[in-house]
Amino acid sequence: MSPAIETGLYVLVLGSVVGLEVIRRVPALLHTPLMALTNAIAGISLVGSLLLAGSQRGPLITTLGAVAVGASSINVVGGFLITDRMLRMFRPSGSARSTGKAKADA
Repeated sequence: MSPAIETGLYVLVLGSVVGLEVIRRVPALLHTPLMALTNAIAGISLVGSLLLAGSQRGPLITTLGAVAVGASSINVVGGFLITDRMLRMFRPSGSARSTGKAKADA
């Protein structure tokens, strides 16, 4: 095995272990801000995949870029839906935004 592959595998394993430990130790109150940061990172990867898909470097690169655009888009939309659902849990139960009754009564 080449040294570059060994180094890459070492970084992957070390990053996975450190990431797992960091996420596991996050208190429940910080999950929403952490999700917002994750959405921002996913948005950056979406921009990068759009640039790759439109770079005209060949059919394989364009196809992989298009797949990356699809995966990044799903990640961004899903992240925002989950964050919105989590934030709705903290709203008062009688607020107009959560029930929609205020518009109907007005």
